[in-house]
Amino acid sequence: NTVMAAQMTDAHRRFLQVLMSNGITEGSEARKLHQHCCETDKVYYAHDKLDDFISTINSHLQPLFMQIRKGISEDDGRAHYAVVNLAETEVTKMASGYTEIELELFRKTMDLIILSENGFASSTDILNLADQLKTKKMKKKEAEQVLKTFVEDKWLSEKNGEYTLHTRCIIEMEQYILSSYQDVARKCNICHSLAIQSQVCESCGIGMHLPCVRKYFRAQTEPRCPKCNEFWSCDIP
Repeated sequence: NTVMAAQMTDAHRRFLQVLMSNGITEGSEARKLHQHCCETDKVYYAHDKLDDFISTINSHLQPLFMQIRKGISEDDGRAHYAVVNLAETEVTKMASGYTEIELELFRKTMDLIILSENGFASSTDILNLADQLKTKKMKKKEAEQVLKTFVEDKWLSEKNGEYTLHTRCIIEMEQYILSSYQDVARKCNICHSLAIQSQVCESCGIGMHLPCVRKYFRAQTEPRCPKCNEFWSCDIP
């Protein structure tokens, strides 16, 4: 009962190429790109059919174990698209261009972020790890440079010396993170995708993304946990 996949056109190929070279593309940019590709390659353009356009590409990417995935920014709740390699879910998929020691620093940083209360790790804590790496010790100056590269390549993002996982990293590594950190990695109770920066219910321990918290409690006079109905004690952002 396999449905014949819709044909890939030059517009689809162009869209995919740009998405891959961007690493991650914000939703409104992806919509503009969709229009641009269709118009450039004289392919029928329907403004509300971006998801169909993407699933056509995905059906052709399937044999290559790749997929365009949609994810939500933890900062502002906006949709983003990234091309994900499904064959390697481990940190190795970001390995092109990184040395073994750099990847080890990344894994340790990821540990700190995921095990933290609020989804952030301070640069001080990360730099303290640099001289405890198994591969070889890394000087602080060197580690600072590597962190900068992780931010430029959109694996980490940084605010006032605090680091968290970039949306790109969350989209690409969600499965890996959920299976490697089973006891601590949480899914958002509202949108059911991985939540790194989240608020957690003090009574039952469910977590919610900040944009999801904002939306969920907007209509409620008294914020109560969607799961256990206890008072939500965190400050609503």
